Amino acid sequence: MGIVNRSEDDVVVDSTLPSNALSSKQFATIVDVLSEGEIEGFPSAAGFTKGTANYNTAALKDVYLGKTPVLRASADPTNTQSTDFNFQDVEFEPRFGTSDQTFISGIANIESETGVGVKVENGTPVSRQITNSNINAVRVTLRFNSLQTFETNGDINGATVDLKIKIIQNNGTTTTPIDDTVTGRSSSAYNRDYRINIPSTHVFPITVSVERTTADAEDPTRLRDEFFFQAFTEIVDEQRPYPDIAHAALRFDSEQFSSVPGRMYKVRGVKIKIPHNGTVDSTTGRITYSGTFNGTLTTTTHWTSDPAWILFDLLTNTRYGLGDHITEAQLDKFAFYSASVYCSELVDDGFGSQEPRFSCNTILQARQDAYEVVNSLTSVMRSISFWTAGSLTISQDRPTDSSYLFNLANITSQGFGYSGTSLKTRATVVSVSYFDMDNQELDFETVEDTSAKTKYGVLHKKITGFACSSRGQAARLGRFLLFEEQNSTETINFTTGLAEGVVVRPGQVIEVSDPVRAGLRRGGRIKSATTTTVTVDDTEDTDLDSTNSPTLSVILSDGSVETRDVSGISGAVITVSSAFSSAPNANSIWILSNTTLQTTTWRVVSVNEDKDNYAVIGTAYNLGKFAFIEDGSPLPVRNVSILNELKDAPANLTASQQFYVEDEKAKVKIILDFEAVSGVNQYKIQYRKDNGNFTTATIARTDFEIFDASQGLYEFRVFSLNATFEASAEPTTLSFNAVGKTAKPEDPSGLTSEPISDRFIKLRFNPSISVDVTHGGNVVVRHTADTSSSATFQNSVEIIPRLPGNVSETLVPALSGTYSIKFLDDTGNLSVNAAKIIVTKPDPQPNQIVTTKREDQTSPKFNGTRVRTVFSDEFNGLVLDGVEFFDNVTNVGASATDGISNFDFLSGGIASQGFYTFVDDLDLEAVFNLSLERHFKTASILVSGLWDSRLTLVNAMPDWDGTLAENVGAKLQVATCQGVPTSSLVSSYSQVQDLITITRTSHGASVNDQILTDFTGGNATDGLLKVASITNANVLVAEAVRVLAEYEVVNASTGEIRFFTQGNHGGLVVGDTVNLRVLTGELVSGDYVVGALLSLNTVKITTSSNNLLTSGTCEFIKVKDNSGNNVTTSGSCNISSAFSPFNTFANGEYTARGFRFRADIFSDDPDENIEIDELGYTASMKRRTETVNTAIASQCATNSSAKTVNFINSFYTGTSELNSSNSAFLPTIGITLEGAVSGDYFKITSVTGTQFVIETRDVNNNFKNLSFKYTAVGFGKGV
Repeated sequence: MGIVNRSEDDVVVDSTLPSNALSSKQFATIVDVLSEGEIEGFPSAAGFTKGTANYNTAALKDVYLGKTPVLRASADPTNTQSTDFNFQDVEFEPRFGTSDQTFISGIANIESETGVGVKVENGTPVSRQITNSNINAVRVTLRFNSLQTFETNGDINGATVDLKIKIIQNNGTTTTPIDDTVTGRSSSAYNRDYRINIPSTHVFPITVSVERTTADAEDPTRLRDEFFFQAFTEIVDEQRPYPDIAHAALRFDSEQFSSVPGRMYKVRGVKIKIPHNGTVDSTTGRITYSGTFNGTLTTTTHWTSDPAWILFDLLTNTRYGLGDHITEAQLDKFAFYSASVYCSELVDDGFGSQEPRFSCNTILQARQDAYEVVNSLTSVMRSISFWTAGSLTISQDRPTDSSYLFNLANITSQGFGYSGTSLKTRATVVSVSYFDMDNQELDFETVEDTSAKTKYGVLHKKITGFACSSRGQAARLGRFLLFEEQNSTETINFTTGLAEGVVVRPGQVIEVSDPVRAGLRRGGRIKSATTTTVTVDDTEDTDLDSTNSPTLSVILSDGSVETRDVSGISGAVITVSSAFSSAPNANSIWILSNTTLQTTTWRVVSVNEDKDNYAVIGTAYNLGKFAFIEDGSPLPVRNVSILNELKDAPANLTASQQFYVEDEKAKVKIILDFEAVSGVNQYKIQYRKDNGNFTTATIARTDFEIFDASQGLYEFRVFSLNATFEASAEPTTLSFNAVGKTAKPEDPSGLTSEPISDRFIKLRFNPSISVDVTHGGNVVVRHTADTSSSATFQNSVEIIPRLPGNVSETLVPALSGTYSIKFLDDTGNLSVNAAKIIVTKPDPQPNQIVTTKREDQTSPKFNGTRVRTVFSDEFNGLVLDGVEFFDNVTNVGASATDGISNFDFLSGGIASQGFYTFVDDLDLEAVFNLSLERHFKTASILVSGLWDSRLTLVNAMPDWDGTLAENVGAKLQVATCQGVPTSSLVSSYSQVQDLITITRTSHGASVNDQILTDFTGGNATDGLLKVASITNANVLVAEAVRVLAEYEVVNASTGEIRFFTQGNHGGLVVGDTVNLRVLTGELVSGDYVVGALLSLNTVKITTSSNNLLTSGTCEFIKVKDNSGNNVTTSGSCNISSAFSPFNTFANGEYTARGFRFRADIFSDDPDENIEIDELGYTASMKRRTETVNTAIASQCATNSSAKTVNFINSFYTGTSELNSSNSAFLPTIGITLEGAVSGDYFKITSVTGTQFVIETRDVNNNFKNLSFKYTAVGFGKGV
């Protein structure tokens, strides 16, 4: 590493100087050696061409100063901004360690300065010639004696000078490498340097010309900005390419650091040769293979993180490895290849992704013994290296079949020896150190054996994960060590003969049949054999068991082991079901195994020659440990001994679930049954749910119950206990997927309908047989206007509140369409299929339709007030809005919107409730009885089931259109008012004390109506007023808004009372008169004078009523001021009737003048929505006949005029807004004259909704007094 410090002048900010003062900046240039070459390079620059500016810029993401990257990871290397850099003014140039790489320019070696000292003036460039053609750059030094402007007000400011530096070649070619503006203030001399690189292609001699483009100062006493061409320096750079060494040069502003910062480089390291059939994954560095390996390697080199071929390269490289001592021919390439294949397999990294099983990411930068380095690298891939048959090979701890068989027949008489370590000394917690690439420091991954820690406490061991930069790989290393500590510390040792000793190698797996440990002899030497039969050496002392799936393993003549299933045993002859590849030799080794007694397996760790014998040492080996370590698969159990023989576990385990009722709630129990085992009186039951901890129970029967069970996967283990209460070696297991209360109830059946009236029908159906429906569940009744066979429960809405689950009939509003029912259990599960019935409502006595409104037929559709609802063009209907808003999606671009599966609803799910208020209120212009019938047509939407939201395979989709959504619904609601339903009635008013007189033409109000009043002028209080009296059709009197208060008796004998409000009392002062309307208590309503103000909300008054005992509540209003003047005010106001709260309806009758409609839309599931396709109502009035049977005297002759008759109740005749006319539905009048003679007649005129005019005349057309009765037939009944 070389460090070159160099001072260059530049504009910087110094906090001790004025903001525009000029000072100096110092740079440092450092050359760091990265690695032996050739290396792959910088991962962040992959995709750019090496040597280009874009590559070097992108590589700065992998260059760290003090653990901080120079360039932010999010930056675009092709278009960087100053804010993309964590450090400014950093220059970087790498070399990758090729043999023909060029040197890095800019590392100065020889400098020669020549003084000039000539003032540069506008229009008069100053030039100097350079003849030395060996230079790499020239540095031009300019000097400003001062740089400042003296203002007329005495201020001293900076100045600005524009300048250029040109290079003129001998052939006349001119370039302008420097075109600069110097801005700032300096009262003393200030030097500024410019380095200009001179390409080798320039034609010498060259001329350096400095020009001033800013005009010279007209008054040097006020503007001082002159500068001089002070000197130029010829620079010859250091020209050392450092072949075969990857290195990089960094130049940075030393002002940003108090000392030389630490540097770190993230690189893809040395490129090596790999197998001819391998390809490197550029992301992980692992090698993938295709075809068969023929033993040759590539002639080109490649970067890889594969530890096997990294070790191979280190062993054979002549520059930095052991290549002077070891050749490729001395290495077992096929062993390295097999190890590489295992290393490169993808495994779960433990955090939701996959990674190669073993990766090697390290720096070898210190001199070490070759033995230590080789062992370190082999440890990365769980291997050992050793010499055999004149070559170096490696053996890897990976899933391996047995390579040799041993029993007492092929070892010495000392037999097998076993040893182990105390369980209490084995590690239960392991911490593995690894290099965290993100934090750029060593981190630790800690794993623990929970079971062992519970038994033996915390025994902590720390190890170093050599060349490990993956948290997942560190975790697997920790789990491997824990497994070995807890399960593989037992060792076997024995001595065998020459024939076996020269075959067995370290790392191989061997099988041992030891009758001392197993309790039975099941191995020996072969007496004779064919490819399908083996005659063994002994039958008297040998257990030749033909039951429990026996297998026979033998050693063939080539030393390999083969195992075959046994088809039969007769005497000493064992017959196998399929032939061996060749007949075993006589005196070869055989071993018989079955599921009740198996061999032990060991991995050989050493084979040492001892005279004519070989001593073999092995450690316990379990083939299932690899899956256990990597994905938690349970370890297979090997039965290696029949000593202390245990009872068989019970057979035929079955499990079922049943409902039972407890405390009027439906609950679930699981019943486990199994067959009894002969000689067993007790059983041990272990069960767990969803991989939780096992619960253990001991029972003396053959059934077991789990009460109050819930949904999940239950695992059962059942052991038989022998007389000493030792459990059977293997339990009988059963996995039972309990649906708990998640199973859907049965489908309803037997749905029928029975008309009750023109308003209601009765639905009957068979009651539910599900306990969780009848106890805590419901019956859900829905309706849709659709009368086709395609009507569904999902596309309907609930018509009545949910019924108790034990009912079998209900009344529902009579509507045409489809009624459907489902059972709902107490956990919210609906029946799969609904029972449906189509009902056509009978046409009763015809009513007069006042109006039919359809919000889906307006233009645009559904144009009313929407709250958390939207009109969807996609569905052409009204739907609930999403919880998330599009404006909240940040950085909307390709990458941001790729994850948005549905722009209508975005992320976060569907709103749980929304409302849609109809565009127009309904105004009958008077109070009438009105029949309302809703119109609804809906469809449910499973948002996650929409095509764009589907991530599963088509074959796995439960439906295509999202029709499974059932947790949604909608209601049509109505609010009513008795007065004018619009607030646009501009009126005037005057208030005196507590009464307000309001003038409004045709106000339409009645006594006791509630009117909503907005006082736009004067001082009256807005609010809901009650009409006290009607002066005429244009004038009404209402009570002013009062303040609710509480009062308390302070002194019963003196009548001292306090009343107080929750808020401010409204500016009362002492002496004011308030009118109290007492709501509760003994105080008498009336006027009271304020005696004292006790606080902003508490007032004291005095009453003449003594001995008051109770406090109470009241309403008050100020009616006179403290001078005794009435409270008065006047101005303008807007009035309208107040609407009642919204009520849900299907069909029904209402009495009101104004009606407001809205849809209440809801979803109980954020993945489900509802689409309203049709929404509206039909308002109608019943035909009504009003008959007066009491004779009415016309008095026409007496009064000489027609008789006006007022109806008892007014008829609805239409409105201009709803029916285009106020006389669209006039009643018809029938008259019965009494006492009429021939020629008498009557004439009806001026029929309205409230009256008609009748003339009774004689034959001469003269008015005549006659009595009459009438019958009026019309629609509606006014109130």
